[in-house]
Amino acid sequence: MTNALSTLLETVDVILADGATGTNLFNMGLQPGDAPELWNVDASDKIRALYQGSVDAGSDMFLTNTFGGTAARLKLHDAQNRVAELNRIGAELGREVADKAGRPIVVAGSVGPTGEIMEPVGSLSHAAAVEMFHEQAEALKAGGADVLWLETISAPEEFRAAAEAFALTDMPWCGTMSFDTAGRTMMGVTSSDMAMMVETLPNPPVAFGANCGTGASDILRTVLGFAAQGSERPLISKGNAGIPKYVDGHIHYDGTPELMGQYAAMARDAGATIIGGCCGTMSAHLRKMREALDSGRRGERPTLDQITSALGPFSSASDGTGDEAVPERRTRRRRRA
Repeated sequence: MTNALSTLLETVDVILADGATGTNLFNMGLQPGDAPELWNVDASDKIRALYQGSVDAGSDMFLTNTFGGTAARLKLHDAQNRVAELNRIGAELGREVADKAGRPIVVAGSVGPTGEIMEPVGSLSHAAAVEMFHEQAEALKAGGADVLWLETISAPEEFRAAAEAFALTDMPWCGTMSFDTAGRTMMGVTSSDMAMMVETLPNPPVAFGANCGTGASDILRTVLGFAAQGSERPLISKGNAGIPKYVDGHIHYDGTPELMGQYAAMARDAGATIIGGCCGTMSAHLRKMREALDSGRRGERPTLDQITSALGPFSSASDGTGDEAVPERRTRRRRRA
């Protein structure tokens, strides 16, 4: 399979990825607690519209609606026997939209965490995790995804299991973790830890980085942490559109399109090559991000003061790489919004 992402990376300085899946689908009528992946079959026109919205806003790539597509996650909806079907169709719909775009569009097969805790802390074995990730990856490949996209991972053990599974599928892949606990993932991984871990994998990703987290400022601090390690791999930044707040009983992200435009330009300057949005990021945000990336060239890396002046304060005093105590490990199920 041609590595469409690597080809695109060779021709452009920066790639604009997509925005949120959950936020946009909730706006289309998805109800809290429902499995978005079921819409690949039950509301395929809405999934096409989700993908098309990113393309129309100027994205060079988008993620498939398959974040919770492992058997472990689908089991919560009594759909564990539909892994192959739901992932394949999610990718096929993406392929359909991308092939009609009239310009190169990369379809990235989204793979989220299993929601289970791996050994030795939890009960999920390495072999079982590899099997689940492999099943999902094969279906995404069958559906025509260009690249596999592991995201919102907290545990290094799960990251390694996915990397092994993707090697079995023989597909290029990218991987991001979520640094939402005082600069660390929930399982205590720092930006420097991740940068070093990636280089030890027998099947390393094409690109790596961070997604989700706690806001635009925090993720840029994490990207600076990656860049400081001197990795030559492309870096990914997919930050949330501001901070979530409850408004009239619903979660609303307070990041404006203008703020996300500033974030995109600063992410590029911080060292990121693939830049997108996560929770709360909609087409209006992506358009401003596209405009910001097209209107200037890569500049000097921003300082921490410049980041907070432009995008707001950090959620914690440290980026997690100092001498402070490692945050206590927590367990939590997560759905990409």
